[in-house]
Amino acid sequence: MTNTPPILYWIRRDFRLADNPALAAAAGSGRPVIAVFIRDAQVDGLGAAPKWRLGVGLDHFMSQLTSIGVAVVLRTGPALDVLTDMLRETGADTVYWTRSYDPQSVARDTQVKSQLKAQGIHAQSFGGHLLFEPWTVETKTGGPYRVYTPFWNAVKSRDLPQVVDAPRAIAPFDGRVATEHLSDWNLGAAMRRGLPHVAKYARIGEAAAMTRLVEFCAGPIDHYNDRRDAPYELGTSGLSQNLALGEISPLQCWHMGYAAMMRGSAGAETFLKELVWREFAYHLMHHTPNIVTDNWKPDWDKFPWNTDETHPHVIAWKQGRTGIPFVDAAMRELYVTGTMHNRGRMIVASYLTKHLMSHWKIGLNWFADCLIDWDPASNAMGWQWASGSGPDAAPYFRVFNPVTQLQKFDPAGRYARQWIAELHHQPTATALSYFDAIPKDWNLRPNMSYPAPIITPSEGRARALDAYQARDF
Repeated sequence: MTNTPPILYWIRRDFRLADNPALAAAAGSGRPVIAVFIRDAQVDGLGAAPKWRLGVGLDHFMSQLTSIGVAVVLRTGPALDVLTDMLRETGADTVYWTRSYDPQSVARDTQVKSQLKAQGIHAQSFGGHLLFEPWTVETKTGGPYRVYTPFWNAVKSRDLPQVVDAPRAIAPFDGRVATEHLSDWNLGAAMRRGLPHVAKYARIGEAAAMTRLVEFCAGPIDHYNDRRDAPYELGTSGLSQNLALGEISPLQCWHMGYAAMMRGSAGAETFLKELVWREFAYHLMHHTPNIVTDNWKPDWDKFPWNTDETHPHVIAWKQGRTGIPFVDAAMRELYVTGTMHNRGRMIVASYLTKHLMSHWKIGLNWFADCLIDWDPASNAMGWQWASGSGPDAAPYFRVFNPVTQLQKFDPAGRYARQWIAELHHQPTATALSYFDAIPKDWNLRPNMSYPAPIITPSEGRARALDAYQARDF
């Protein structure tokens, strides 16, 4: 082994070489770098789709690291135990990692940093997952923002650093250290029949993400205002799965989107606002971490939502059999692709929590199992925003009509045709693929009759408004 102690780079949700401050700092030291990914309780606790997507993303990133001379080690166990073992085995005296912001990660990382420093280890966390560290954005009175528009106004003109270049080569570690094998972890096991279908829609790795960003900012971003709400076409950047795993950084997206705005792109500012909407979710999670588990507005704690996940209406919602084409098409898109159009997410969330009067946690947990772009902050804020219990400047009694919404954003009915086989004599391949992806015990077939609405939009709206009126907000 070399006399120069290596640096441990703890891989987190930062699966990229470029604009990776933690990796850049390790590479810039001139010392050997050993990358370690830790399969701890948080990894094991992921839902089926995000766990699979993490596995394939990690596999790709490991190849990238190896190509520039970084030794990659996989270990299972509590993070502190694994890192302590690695430090002892390798002689390393430094650990770098990219910050996470969800409550579980904050608790874990705080303990890890404290314990390592007590052992005389240099432990340092870096930014990179966000544009702005949550504690750096404050109101004029010094507290956190609770409404998005003032938050946007506070950050939109901030100077941001330039993107950090990818390291070209890193001094190799000449020792040996034991590693587990990714194939043995079988992170996609819970996907079962759905895996080959969802895999077709995954855009894996840093290069694929950057290609998509470049293509989007070269043209589609100009029409982002008009096309981002059309569920039948890719009018958005499609980068949510890559941002979730750090295969691209928000800073890279911001600079390219900002350049498009400077050249006069009509949709670029809206794209930048969506990036900051993601930031706002993390801002809220940092300052009010209970948003991931509890009602953000405590006065909703006694609201009489259904909490029974086995309720027939909830089952119909999960299976895309509510009889409401917009809801059902979106839920089937989710199961086949592991993603869902943003307008669809708003509609299915509103329908579950308002028309079906079911708790937002049911939807949050279902998305956490099915989304390959699952993100703890965005998922929690999105569900609470839709249900009325979260940070929304609009009245809580706003109830989206899923029928008129589909007529507005898809007047030709292309989205329903794309995903609902029962409505057409010659179903599309995507609509039929749903029945190959779902569990066999759902006992659904494409030649079944399409169900009547389990509750109509007018009935659901009236029931929700009655419940709101009876509640003393």
